[in-house]
Formats: sequence, C-alpha cells, structure tokens
Amino acid sequence: MGCCNRRCGLIAGAVFGAVVAILGGILIPVGKSVIEGTVEKEVAIEPGTQAYENWVSTGVSVYRQFWFFDVQNAQEVLQGGAIPVVVEKGPYTYRTRYLPKENITFNPNHTVSFMLPHGAIFEPSMSVGIEEDKVTSLNLGVAGAYSLVPKPFHAVLEYLIKSSNSSLFQNRTVGEMLWGYYDPLLRDNIGLFSPYNGTYDGIYNVFDGKDDILKVGFIDRWRGESVLHFWGDKYCDMINGTDASSFPPFLDKKPLYFFSSDICRSVSAGFEQSMDLKGIEVYRYVLQPNTLASPTVNPDNQCFCRNKVVTKNCTMAGVLDISSCQAGRPIYISLAHFLGGSLSLHENVKGLNPSEKHHGTYLDVEPTTGFTLRFAKRTQVNMMYGPSKVITVLKKVKEYTIFPLVWMNETASVDDVTADMLKKELISRIEMLDIIQKALLGTGVAIFVLCLISYCVVRRNQNNIV
Repeated sequence: MGCCNRRCGLIAGAVFGAVVAILGGILIPVGKSVIEGTVEKEVAIEPGTQAYENWVSTGVSVYRQFWFFDVQNAQEVLQGGAIPVVVEKGPYTYRTRYLPKENITFNPNHTVSFMLPHGAIFEPSMSVGIEEDKVTSLNLGVAGAYSLVPKPFHAVLEYLIKSSNSSLFQNRTVGEMLWGYYDPLLRDNIGLFSPYNGTYDGIYNVFDGKDDILKVGFIDRWRGESVLHFWGDKYCDMINGTDASSFPPFLDKKPLYFFSSDICRSVSAGFEQSMDLKGIEVYRYVLQPNTLASPTVNPDNQCFCRNKVVTKNCTMAGVLDISSCQAGRPIYISLAHFLGGSLSLHENVKGLNPSEKHHGTYLDVEPTTGFTLRFAKRTQVNMMYGPSKVITVLKKVKEYTIFPLVWMNETASVDDVTADMLKKELISRIEMLDIIQKALLGTGVAIFVLCLISYCVVRRNQNNIV
C-alpha cells in the first residue's frame, strides 16, 4: 500500500510538472500576443498613447554642434595657388528641435499631417566661444556666383567681384556664417542656414499606425508629394521610411530606411551591434557603407551624380551634390572631414582628419518599441569653386575644389527620467513576463523529469523485491 501511494504521488507529481511546463509553454505565444498588443497600442501616433506627447514635442534636448574650418593660408592660395590649409574651430552649440509640431491634423487615410518649425538657441556653456568669434572661410557669394553665372558672362562677374571688393575668402563671425549677413557682391542676405528661425520643414504626412503598426511613422508625403523632384530619377526620388526619430516596433536587425530633408534624399542604416543604454538594450545602426559610394562601386548612386566634371566622371566617392534642391547653389554634403571620401578630396584641402568614432553617424534604437533613444547625425556642408581664366581671384586655382565650410553634429540621448519610465512601463513588464514563462517551463520540466525518474526507480525496486 505504501509503495502504491508513493507511485501514485510520483505520477501525480509528474502530471503536475507536465501541466506547469505546458502552462509555461502556452504563456509564450499568449505573452507574446499580450506584449505585441500593448506595444502596438502605445506606439501608435494617437492622442493618449505613450508615444504621442514625445512625438508632438521632443522629450529630450537636441543639440546641433558646429565646427568651422578656419583657413590658415588664404593669401598663399590667392597669390600662389597653394593648397588651402584649414584648422577645425568649435564646437559652437545650439539647442534645436525644441518647438512642438504645428498644424497637426489627423486624416481619414490613417495619416497625420504636420509642420516642423525651425529654431536654434545658442548655448554658450557648451561652446568654445561666442557667436561673434571670427573665422576665415570661403566667400559664399563668390563661390555661388561662380557656378550660377554662365562662363560667357564671367567677365561681368569679374567686374562685380572687383567693384564690391570681394575675394575668394572672407572673414566673418560664426553667427554671420550660420544665420546670414549682407553680401556686397550679391546685394542680398546670405548664410549657410539663412533663413532658419521662424521657418518650417514640411508639410509632412506620416502614417499613424492605427491600421497597420508596421507603417507607423513612415512618410507618406512631404510637401504634398509622395516622391521628390530633385534627381530626375525614380530610384533617387523615392521617399523611404520615417524621419529617424522612431521606427515601427519589433525590429529584426534588418536595415532601417529614413528620409532627411537636410540632404534631400532617403538613406539606410545597417545593424552594427547591441548595446546597453541606461539599462535598456538598444540596437545600434550606422549608415550603410555604400550610401555615398561612387556609382562605379554602387551603381544605384548614378542618379545622384549631377556634375561629371567636378566628380571626375562620377568616380568621386564621399560627396553628394544637392545643388538641385538648393536653387542651383554649389552645395555638396559629405560626412565630417570627408569620412569615406575619395583621396582627391583630401589632396585638395589639407588639415582634415576623418575618424569613424568622431565623425560617423549612428542611431541607437530600442528594438521592441522602435523608439530612437540616442543618435548622432554628423554631416558636413561644402561648396565648390574652380579655375577661371577671367576671374582674378580664381586664376591661380588649379582644379575644381569641394571646400569644407562647417561640419555639424546633431545629437540627443534619452534622459534618466524617460529611461526609467520606459523601463517601468514597458520593458520591465516584458522582462517579467519572460522570466515567468521560463520559470514555469523550467520548473515544470524539472518536476516532471524528477518525478518520472523517481517513479522508475521505485518501480524497479518493487519488481526486485517481488
């Protein structure tokens, strides 16, 4: 009777263990469904969701740092055709993206439209100097006119340059270079980002994710158009992905696509590694190596090649000619210090020291929600000038030069309060559910196996006695 009770108890224990293990197994798909439902509800762009307030107005401080390239040998370049030598000067830091989105309108097709206001506030404590600091840099008016005025009229341009007492280089304050000054040659206010404060980016139309969470944040239209009209090519004119502030949830380490109005095109970023950010696992994505590759390496970039003379028959890597979206001004975008650029870019300007660590662009994205929790968007603004037999200040120039004006780092990182809230409200719950699932499954299997082994031992001993 005792042996029978013991065997019955072990059988009951094995059954209990099996039930617990099955319960743990059942919780895996059920838990996954609960998690997905919670995440889908909270990341949709809809008033009342966890994501909405941070979407309307960035919950963290975003800074844009500027480093200028100060020309050290302007007279030698003008008089003897020397290669320009530059020294980096910065950072000069501004707080940006602090203004909430405006004219937010929810549309019947599950999109939401808005305007993104521009604003920049100087942060002296995060800068090496003041906005009145002076730098010697390329003359924006002369370089711009060189490209905009057809060669047959360069004699007229020469007269205007001389009569306005302009030269190839100029000495301007940081504030003037960024936000504008009166140019005597063009007789107008010009600057690298002029006008900026009080202007807008958009209108944007993005999917709200309520009907399909895998489309949340994807840009449907920009300035009323579903495609760009800068490149004259179906591929290059595509508007792909989000604005990079967030992505659809449940990332699987595949490349992410986003559109940047600053560079007038869409780009992609590839998974590099998993990292810990304030106790939160994030996926780090970096720009794909072929983003600014020459068309000889990446044929998809052929439609981004606008000037075959300057780019040496489209063999130059590392720069993007965005003159088509800058009213014809010879603006070239690159990574900082021509990171990843062709050797000729470094041969025509001395003093650059590219480093992936300091000059690379990255996004740190929380994989379950798709929220970008930290980023560094590093780009460089350059202008082109070239040789001329007519214009005096360009007579000593030997070849077309893409000259670096300033590089900038737009950066932000989730703060402690937001990180703790995210961990408490979402990630900790997901982790707890995962622990419960594994504990039930592991405990159930252990009980089942132990009871089964014990039952077999008792049964064998009983048979031996008999």
